[in-house]
Parts: sequence; structure tokens; C-alpha cells
Amino acid sequence: MTRNAPPFRADHVGSLLRPASLKEARVRRERAEISSAELCLVEDEAIQQVIAKQAAIGLRSATDGEFRRAMWHFDFLGQLDGVESFHSEHGIAFKGGIETHRTGLRVIAKLGYSAHPMVQHFRFLNSHTQARAKMTIPSPSVLHFRGGRSAISHDIYPQMEQFYHDLALAYKDAVGDFARAGCRYLQLDEVNLAYLCDEEQRQGLRERGDDPDRLPGIYRDMINTAISDRPDDMTITMHLCRGNFRSSWIAQGGYEPVAEMLFNEIDVDGYFMEFDTERASGFEPLRFVPKNKTVVLGLVTSKVGALESTEELLRRIDDAAKYIDLQQLCLSPQCGFASTEEGNILSEDQQWAKLARIVEVVDKVWGGE
Repeated sequence: MTRNAPPFRADHVGSLLRPASLKEARVRRERAEISSAELCLVEDEAIQQVIAKQAAIGLRSATDGEFRRAMWHFDFLGQLDGVESFHSEHGIAFKGGIETHRTGLRVIAKLGYSAHPMVQHFRFLNSHTQARAKMTIPSPSVLHFRGGRSAISHDIYPQMEQFYHDLALAYKDAVGDFARAGCRYLQLDEVNLAYLCDEEQRQGLRERGDDPDRLPGIYRDMINTAISDRPDDMTITMHLCRGNFRSSWIAQGGYEPVAEMLFNEIDVDGYFMEFDTERASGFEPLRFVPKNKTVVLGLVTSKVGALESTEELLRRIDDAAKYIDLQQLCLSPQCGFASTEEGNILSEDQQWAKLARIVEVVDKVWGGE
């Protein structure tokens, strides 16, 4: 059975590998060799090309590949009122001894939302595609989880409850702004609920003074407030993964510790869920998914170029359907292909082959789109 509303049977998380022309232009902009307007023209052209490629593959949703961003989260969060970007002592550490650029965010004034350049980014995407234009933004939890109390001004927010309240309202205004711009498919990238299933991550939170048992409820409430006024015809999904940078990762552990709350107490319509390796454990947590929600199985890895076999994907979909109705399932990569502009370690051809394989498998299981 086909789906005429997102998430679609064959879908993808959002980010795509940046083409060489775009990477070169961004380097030239950093060196002040071209203007911001000239960079924008290169971005515009690259986005139009990637929109056409998504349509040619057979996808019914379209993203801009996050081509105007350096990182999936900081570019959005850094434009909220009260947040500033700064050069940090360390980047974000990933397995294998690699780390991101040494950039951080901190809250230096009252949080709020005035306007955001990504609303214009959505308008450009929406005006250049016949598919359902999908916008991706980080979940509000990211502003807290990454830096914790030390990244939030004590003078402005002596009590964390007010920080959570203002952050939720800022996001509520952002969601409203996207809705007014015509966005009807919005995704919150929520890595932190998956991180909270990893004991190493939980211990790190304890050591800095956070209670990992309380955070899921705090994050739930912020998300629900943020999306509470969305239009009835606006689909909001949540993407969960365990880190994605240059094909590396951060956390591991199945969804069981947060599953019941995740599926039944957070008011999103669907979930893009990482299931490509044993780090995510089994499909058993899907038994908690209510009948009115959709799960997009992230069975195709975006971290390596080797193409998954049709037979293996069919088998794993069958395994998942033991815990949730097959008609509530869709298929996608486990994460984006380039959560940061560096991208994962595979080629563009391999990326498109994976997306084409997803469309192929969907045709076999559900009769196509």
C-alpha cells in the first residue's frame, strides 16, 4: 500500500554529500575570495541539481541536502536569539579519535526567536521542487545536551526550568514561521534520546551534574511545546541516531530505555530510526509504537559505501514487522550522508545507489510509491 503523506515509504533523513563545486566555493568564501552572494549562487545551483537527482531516483520528498550548512545543528541553533557561536577548546569527540571543528555554542542572553535564514532556505527548496519539500532542524534538546549548564549563563538563567521554558517557546515560534512559509514536512533531529540509552553517555552527564533519568521527560516536554501549534496538515517527524561525522559515531545501545515514552508521549507523527548495526540492538522496542504513528526503518547505512542486498533488507523488514504492523513501516538510510560539510566516507555514486536500492525494495514490499 502506498503512502500519500510523509514520511513516504521510500524516504531519506536529509543531508547529502556536498559536490566538489560547493566545497570549493565554501573554501573560497572563507578566504574572502568570493562574496556571500557569489557563494549563494553556487549553493542555489547545487541545490537545484540535487533536487532533480532525488526526483530521478524516485523519491517523493526532497531536501536541499543541507547544502547551506556547515553542521546539522550549530547553523540553526546559532541563529536563535540569545545564542552565540564561539571557538571552543575541543570539538565533538567521535569514536576512532576524530573530532569536529572546535566550535561551540553558549547562551548569553534571553532565548527567543525573531527570524531565521533557514526559513528562506526552505522557501527556495519549496519553489524548486514538485515533491514534498522537507526541512530538517535540530531538536531543542541539542542546545542543552551538548554544553549543559556550563554553556548557559547563570545570570540570565539562574534556574534551568526557565531556560527549558524559553527554549521551547523559541522553537514554537520557529515551527510557526516554517509553517507560514508553507512547510508541511518538518523533521527534528533528536540524537540525544538515543544517547541516553548509552551508559557511557549517561555517566558523563552525571559527572557534569545532570540527571540522565530526568532528561527524557524534560526533552519530551520541550518538543511537545515546540510543536503544539502546528497546522493540522503539517507532518513532524523525529530522527534518532547515535552520531554521524566522517563515518564515525558516538553512542550505542538499544532504544528500550526510552521507547515507551518516545513513542507514546512525544507528539510527533513518525520516527526515522537508526537500525543499520548492532549498536541499535533489536526491533523489540517497536512494540510500543501506537497505531497512528509511522516508523521509518534506517536499515541502509550512510557510513560506508558497500551496498546492502535486496534480500537482506527484505529479511530485516520482515523481522521488524514481528513487532509493528508492516503498513506502519517505511525505509530510509540510518542517517544523513553528510551531517557536516565534510561528509561520510563514500562516493556520491554510492550514495545514490543506496537511495535507489531503497526505492527498489519499497516497490517489492509495498508496491512502490
